[in-house]
Amino acid sequence: MYLQHFALTELPFSIVPNSRFLYQSRRHQEAIVQIQAGLGEGGGFAMLTGEVGTGKTTIAKSILNTLADNTQAGLILNPTFSSIELLEAICDEFGLDYPQGASLKQLNQTLHHFLLSNHSQGIQTLLVIDEAQHLSADVLEQLRLLTNLETDRQKLLKVLLIGQPELQQKLQMPQLRQLAQRITGRYHLLPLNRDETRDYIKFRLTLAGGSAELFSSAAIKYIARQTQGIPRLINLVCDACLKQAYSLGEPKPSLATVQRATDEVMGFQTGSVAPFNPQAKSGLSSAVATLTVAVTLSVAAYAFMPSFSHAWIQAYLKLHHPQVESTTQQRTVFAEPVKTLLMQGVNQEQGLAALYKVWGYRASVLDQLCLDNTQSLFRCQRGHASLAQLIERNVPVLLNLTIDKQSYYAVLYQVENNLVTLMVNDQLMTFEQQWLDTIWQGNYHQIWQSYWFQTLKLGMSGEPIVRLDKHLSQVLGEPESANDQFDINLQHKVELFQRWQNLSVDGIAGKETLQLLERLSQQQAPKLVVQEESNV
Repeated sequence: MYLQHFALTELPFSIVPNSRFLYQSRRHQEAIVQIQAGLGEGGGFAMLTGEVGTGKTTIAKSILNTLADNTQAGLILNPTFSSIELLEAICDEFGLDYPQGASLKQLNQTLHHFLLSNHSQGIQTLLVIDEAQHLSADVLEQLRLLTNLETDRQKLLKVLLIGQPELQQKLQMPQLRQLAQRITGRYHLLPLNRDETRDYIKFRLTLAGGSAELFSSAAIKYIARQTQGIPRLINLVCDACLKQAYSLGEPKPSLATVQRATDEVMGFQTGSVAPFNPQAKSGLSSAVATLTVAVTLSVAAYAFMPSFSHAWIQAYLKLHHPQVESTTQQRTVFAEPVKTLLMQGVNQEQGLAALYKVWGYRASVLDQLCLDNTQSLFRCQRGHASLAQLIERNVPVLLNLTIDKQSYYAVLYQVENNLVTLMVNDQLMTFEQQWLDTIWQGNYHQIWQSYWFQTLKLGMSGEPIVRLDKHLSQVLGEPESANDQFDINLQHKVELFQRWQNLSVDGIAGKETLQLLERLSQQQAPKLVVQEESNV
């Protein structure tokens, strides 16, 4: 409809997964590398997770398009199978014949003969299962049993599981422990940040033959904020913007058109908040009414438009109603509507669940209690720090706030220049850092991914040792070892790390050493600090 108007050769923002339109953000590149490594020599299972619309299926199709010629792949979508139905679906995908009403044993034998035949011809078999969070525990266990066929060097069947965050939690079930241990590559895909959203939009426009400058920087910033960086929502919004701009005859979508189209699209998304309309109260004229409008404007700005600052409100009041402005400066430390929103965070468990969600993980009941749970993929710890120290660590945390002598909880979601963004009940509010000092005394909870659950020392071997060497080498800038032995060289790295971190130097990777190393080597952690936007 709008292709000719905007000089496009094809639709740039289709929501149909197309590996040609895969924007290789840093996260997407990491995901592909991690999954390919997990499916490499000797690997059995790999897992890719992410929220709805973050691009998991597109990444999977990109991986399938780059497979070696000697790999035969099968793709299963939206599985809701019993164990027998799963095996039947796999046989169907690979074109294998089986008798009607076949038993589990017969189906397993059919697949085993197929895998052995492929292996004898030098063909590696790969099975990709999308929406794998729908698989029951029994079916996942049946899938593990199917991968038991192996040679001395590799599995005859490799499996890539793709799913939403619930898949991570499902794999923590006791009956699936063996399957969880077989996952040799895993990655959780987070949404795009603001700069990546800008580059994503420009990349797709350019690939579709259009101008990369079709959207202004202000429009892109608004789209990034409202869609929270989820590619599928970005596509829906940008497509709606181009349609509306075309209908209005605009050569480029104006900011007003972008805001209107974005609000319309996001109004239909689950959990979205209706956009604030500053014209709704335009008929009010008294000083009290003006103050109400100003405070409402500030709340809307904090919750949805971080660039719309409190200073603007004060300047408006000073110009039009100086008596109100001076009263506000004397009495208002924290706008009451903002305080009301913050006071919704009454529950520490819900706050921790929100923090896990920022990491892309659905927290279990034990996770929300911040207990030392060796079955969890994460560790949780209470702490005390200044805002400057949290900014230096550069990961979101859960703040323990004190408002009117009562405790409340909010996720410290983002810091940009002198502004902080807190999240309560999936709502974001942004205000100046100095206001945070009035309600926060330094207490917080932090989480991070756990890698080790036992002390590691000289003479030990295995996968935990390989992981220890890898992470130590990364943070120390040392070359990785070529074996899985805790030898003298690895002991030297442990001692070097302990000296660097002012720990007791004994060359043993105990609890304190390992947890500190974990926190310093979180490759998939969300970032707290927003970098300055480059001028492009």
